[in-house]
Amino acid sequence: MPLTKEIPIGDQTYTFEFDKYAKQAGGSVMVSSGGTQVLVTACASYEPKPFQNFFPLGVDYSEKLYATGRIPGGYRKREGRPGDHETLVARVIDRQLRPCFPDGFLHDTVVQCTIVSYEQGHNPIPLAMVGASAALMVSDIPFHGPVAALNIGMADDGSFIINPGQADKSDLDLTVAAKSDALLMVEAAANFLSEQKMIEALEFGMETMKPLLEMQKEVAEAIGKPKMTFEAKQIDDHLMTLVKEHGKAEFEQAFATKEKQQRVRKLSIAKASVTEKVISALESSSDSAHSYDLSDPKLPVGVASCIEELKHELLRDLMLVQKKRIDERSMDEVRPLSSEVGVLKRTHGSSLFTRGETQALASVTLGAMGDRQRFESLHNKDDDDTFMLHYNFPSYCVGEAGMPRSTSRREIGHGALAKKAFLHAMPDMEDFGYVIRVVSEILESNGSSSMATVCATTMAFLNAGVSIKESIAGIAMGLIQGDGENVILTDILGDEDHLGDMDFKVCGGKSGITALQMDIKVQGITSEVIAVALDKAHKARLNILDHMNQTISGPDKISQLAPQIFKLKISPDKVRDIIGPGGKTIKKIIADTSVDIDIEDNGVVSIVAPDTTSAAAAKSMIRHITTDPKPGEIFLGRITKIVDFGCFVEIKPGVEGLVHISQIENRRIDKVSDVVSENEEMLVKVIDIDRQGRLKLSRKEAMGQTPTYQNL
Repeated sequence: MPLTKEIPIGDQTYTFEFDKYAKQAGGSVMVSSGGTQVLVTACASYEPKPFQNFFPLGVDYSEKLYATGRIPGGYRKREGRPGDHETLVARVIDRQLRPCFPDGFLHDTVVQCTIVSYEQGHNPIPLAMVGASAALMVSDIPFHGPVAALNIGMADDGSFIINPGQADKSDLDLTVAAKSDALLMVEAAANFLSEQKMIEALEFGMETMKPLLEMQKEVAEAIGKPKMTFEAKQIDDHLMTLVKEHGKAEFEQAFATKEKQQRVRKLSIAKASVTEKVISALESSSDSAHSYDLSDPKLPVGVASCIEELKHELLRDLMLVQKKRIDERSMDEVRPLSSEVGVLKRTHGSSLFTRGETQALASVTLGAMGDRQRFESLHNKDDDDTFMLHYNFPSYCVGEAGMPRSTSRREIGHGALAKKAFLHAMPDMEDFGYVIRVVSEILESNGSSSMATVCATTMAFLNAGVSIKESIAGIAMGLIQGDGENVILTDILGDEDHLGDMDFKVCGGKSGITALQMDIKVQGITSEVIAVALDKAHKARLNILDHMNQTISGPDKISQLAPQIFKLKISPDKVRDIIGPGGKTIKKIIADTSVDIDIEDNGVVSIVAPDTTSAAAAKSMIRHITTDPKPGEIFLGRITKIVDFGCFVEIKPGVEGLVHISQIENRRIDKVSDVVSENEEMLVKVIDIDRQGRLKLSRKEAMGQTPTYQNL
């Protein structure tokens, strides 16, 4: 029988419907709030793949446009591959779930979140995040839940708002996932928020989500399926003894190597050597109590598992007992820094930032409003973005041989985090006038390249003349847990990230935090641990900012290589006059002056010109079209019609006046057509405008004068 639960969350009510939709899935739930509905399913294979040694979790988040009553654009008229936004949400859900699966569970597992109905103001993302945990709780899939998640904003008075309608407009946009007593995942953008306020927001979120956790426990007890059995991760004690006997000294020596590529090679050589020694020892062993089938393909897999366990033990012993790090730094020491700007000669701005063995090359390109990123979303049919940040992680940056492929989910995620760090630091984009694209090429990687991207982007911005509100730096923190002790590491290396328990990235300026991202590999950490990590990150961030300010402390002038942008404000009802029938008028302005023109609905006209002369010519033409004629102004017009008493002259598109026969020459003429012809250009002066707005023009008073505006 279907089971329904309703949970009040803030000013909304979450409705969970179990055993009604997708009943053949391992677990499913429809989560609703207002008119937004998210169907979440969870399925796992019955058996793991042979020799599988990692947990293959897949998370998909899909926004269907039928959910908001729209047909997709384009030729195919159906949803295609996930967009960047959907990919980023899927990564967030993956990060909250992954630590909660038991060690040794290696079955293919897929969680799918599908937005099937959408109402503005009811955010589907937290519904999908909670739904993912709820579907797993009632499924047959082993899962150490429940998990709950919320989106938290902040009001002007500093109070926190649950699931705000427009979190991106708030001084805080925080997504937090947690269990009843520990944090699992944090993702945030903030307007220079203090560390203390961020801790308060996290604790507020954990307290608010408790009813969601209790509900999931109740439902799992009532209708949850029996969990499938699996072979728990076990380390063969005898193999582990042999691996330690033959490999401890080799791996200790490898870990003592500071330079990454040498260390990687030594670890690889040590793994092959120890594997060979262990197999050889088993071959020559006469111990009947520990006999092994040497042809069993699972044997090398078992040895490899023991080697990974030994590496974890050695790293933890190094940190927790010996109080040392791989590269002999202190726990809160940042690696050596170096930086420079203007390294790319033909870009609009560039910088090179190096921290230890991590190096990012950032370039800034300034473009016109027509260059903005356009995309389709649930919220709007036509969204656009004037600030883009793209992150590239080529294989050579870690010394590997690999051909470039399409952008990975990891690259999308790292670029989005770096962009988030600047959302509250950007200048007013309408006043600034340029569309901005940043590209970060990671040239070396050993420790957080996304945080190096943040630092490099700041300096490239300043080199390009982008007047950001404050310089932003980023730092990655780590954690090693053991025997009730927590060791927090500043500026973690790649090995410390891989073998450690937390990757906590913090971005901000001297005034506060602008972005956070936390990934963990254990069953959760407390807000007290986060508070210590934030404090250490604050000190490291100030250290990096001081270094960056020595390289470049303020914005340079806009590069001469960048397009020159000039703006005009016209009445919105004049926009169609500039465009003209079928775009004829604006196309002629562009062709005659070699500029690009972008017109906003509010009447802001942006002229992108190669030089000031071209811009001035375009401005004159636009003013000519949009400004109502005044007595005394001179126009170069075109004769549209000749009559007995004069001729009609069009002085600009759609605007014409009468030149009386007496105003054509400084002498008396008998016939207008003896002097002028239709379609002929004529220089005229506005001599009067009557009450009906009709123009009286004079040719004879305009002779020898210069037009007030350049005509079309």
